[in-house]
Amino acid sequence: MTLGKRRTALMAAGLAALLSFTAACGSSGPSGAAGGATAWALTGGDEQTMRTSFQQAKIDGQFFGNDAYKQKIRSAVGAGQAPTLLFSWGNGGMLKSWVDAGKVMDLTPEVQKDPTLTSRYLPTVAQTGVIDGKTYGVPNNGMQPVMVFYNKDLFNRIGAQPPKTWDDLMALVPRFNQAGIAPFALGGQSKWPLLMWEEYLVDRLGGPGVFDAIAANKPNAWSDPAVIQANSMIQQLVSADGFVKGFNSIATDSNADSALLYTGKAAMYLMGSWAFPSIKQADPDFISSGKLGWVTFPTVSGGKGAPEDIVGNPANFWSVSATATDQQKQAAIDYLRTGVMNDSYVDSLLASGSVPPVNGIESKLATTQDPQYLSYVYGLASKAPNFQLSWDQALSPGQADTLLNNLGQLFLRQLTPEQFSANMNATIGK
Repeated sequence: MTLGKRRTALMAAGLAALLSFTAACGSSGPSGAAGGATAWALTGGDEQTMRTSFQQAKIDGQFFGNDAYKQKIRSAVGAGQAPTLLFSWGNGGMLKSWVDAGKVMDLTPEVQKDPTLTSRYLPTVAQTGVIDGKTYGVPNNGMQPVMVFYNKDLFNRIGAQPPKTWDDLMALVPRFNQAGIAPFALGGQSKWPLLMWEEYLVDRLGGPGVFDAIAANKPNAWSDPAVIQANSMIQQLVSADGFVKGFNSIATDSNADSALLYTGKAAMYLMGSWAFPSIKQADPDFISSGKLGWVTFPTVSGGKGAPEDIVGNPANFWSVSATATDQQKQAAIDYLRTGVMNDSYVDSLLASGSVPPVNGIESKLATTQDPQYLSYVYGLASKAPNFQLSWDQALSPGQADTLLNNLGQLFLRQLTPEQFSANMNATIGK
């Protein structure tokens, strides 16, 4: 399971995925659309907005759970039976593998014909659809930056403010523990929530260039001092009881970690913006009463990374299959121009608590049900010098699996930071 599964882990979504998967395996797959354009996407999250736009554009859409989708799309692409519109997380392992294999269209000529195809999006988000200077993906849903959520009541109880620096964070840990409150909720069983700590600390310490070298498979890139220091800081936080006891047995997919925040058992929670609608659904009063707060990840003294840098999922993306018919390709491109992120699409995303990566929507944000939160997310993303795609999506699937497994051992202090780096260096080029 990866960061891309964030908003698709509900039981209802899993059931819907099973039903969709069964249906899609019949005669109504990509070839059953009577020559029309087809699309596969994920259940949950912004699914309803996509469904509505598909219906309006007369696109045959199928929806799957995260893992079912990844298995099915891998087989379909390999067999030359991909849908017209392919869903991905941007310029990471999955999309790059399609580009390298010539399975998706280079959309750069379409951008040259009409620059608004990509210029209407925030630059840091649009860039995630670019590989080697060419556009292969266009955003299709809301931005998902990672931030620190906190329980204002618990902070008031100990007379504290949310942390602005790593030193602030570490100073809060014993204070919350003494009050019988876990400093941070964490779903360690799911492993991918551990990655957000790694991503932010490496960026704060060394800047984006550290991961750029890792993604480029440069020799010994995982031994960068920023990686080793970040992992040392993580283990210091674990040793100081910075996380809820038994975090390794808590699953994020069941929302057991976020429940610790709004039930008053944990003071803080590092998670993507998708946590807000989940918490709102589980405990509306916690949101409406103003008890939920949010801040960006703390700065680190002496670090090279910009304090405004963020990590997470800039958005999800549509690419167009290179094996589609000319008619299907044209229908898909028309959809990307006029069906995605038009006014009704943007309004629908905002109504669901999702923030579209579209330029100039500040006035729309002000009229939403949660203007303060949505405006914060928009500002966080629009002002970020670097919006780092989640590493488990930016790396190859094999590297991502190894990364998550090693992080699990690192958080349990079964590996030293140096052993972690050595294990990950062994994945370079594989």
